[in-house]
Amino acid sequence: MARNIYGLDLGTYEIKVYDNKQDLIWKEKSVIAIEDGKRIFAVGDEAYEMYEKAPGNIQVVFPMQQGVISRFDDMQYLLQALLKKDRKIPRGSQYVIAVPTDVTEVEKRAFFDLLVHSNAKVREVNIIERAIAQCVGLGLDVERSGGVMVADFGGDTTELSVVSEGGIVVNKLVKIGGNTFDNAVAALVRKSYDFLIGRITSEMLRRRFGVFGGDSRATLIVAGRNLVTGVPKQQEIPISLVRAAMKEPLAECVSHINSMLERTPPEVLRAIQENGIFLTGGLSYLPGLARYLEGATGYSVHAAKRPDVCAVEGIRRIVRSKNLKKFTYSMLDENYRWMR
Repeated sequence: MARNIYGLDLGTYEIKVYDNKQDLIWKEKSVIAIEDGKRIFAVGDEAYEMYEKAPGNIQVVFPMQQGVISRFDDMQYLLQALLKKDRKIPRGSQYVIAVPTDVTEVEKRAFFDLLVHSNAKVREVNIIERAIAQCVGLGLDVERSGGVMVADFGGDTTELSVVSEGGIVVNKLVKIGGNTFDNAVAALVRKSYDFLIGRITSEMLRRRFGVFGGDSRATLIVAGRNLVTGVPKQQEIPISLVRAAMKEPLAECVSHINSMLERTPPEVLRAIQENGIFLTGGLSYLPGLARYLEGATGYSVHAAKRPDVCAVEGIRRIVRSKNLKKFTYSMLDENYRWMR
């Protein structure tokens, strides 16, 4: 019998972990700092503190990109370091990993191999479709639901899923996330003021101003570099510019949502009209996002109470329920449905 069970949700910017024995959810930045191209200098939150501040010989990298593992060895080292960090996680444990549906079999297998081929000597690794885990985390009755739509707004991607009767009807991984919005803000600031700001500053502007609400005349002074003189300075940025920068990626998200709804069978679509659209993922904290999507789609929109940990909360409930464990699969199982 496994010594413990851990649930994992690996995001572009954060790793979320559930510890069954302690009934605890914790998270840490999915970042690694490499010195001189070979030595691991820092991992997790410590490495993220160096982002956009590190000297030239230290590279700060994100092993996850666009919802999948892009640097396998770095991700394996990062995960092992975080799991051991002050937590004394024993070998021989069982793991459940939430993975996106709309990726290749090779990319899905990488999530599985991440632990199977680690030095953790895992007892068992099961995977679950992230959309199913999120529905459970939202408190929805996955097996009896006639139809719900989940929009998972993450750091690098947005995963759109229609779930009905315990299965995924349609699913799409859209390459738009918090990083897209931050880059758009930085690009418009540069174009408007010949002023360069970093991604962290862009993220701060996006979080502060949001999509709707607040004083339309609000401004915020940020630090950056004047591109004409090359001198560091401060610049006042109005709320109108930040929201103008986010307009295009928001419209693209709405287009993908409407396209998904058009592909949904009529009976399931009728249930979605009653149940609405559910928002998960860290970007769901963006002020005014739910209101914007309601107006743009015509559907009621509900944000999870803790959208950033919704998937791992779903894993927590699945691990603790005999009935819900059937939603997890091992890629070694010959009946593994994704491999058919």
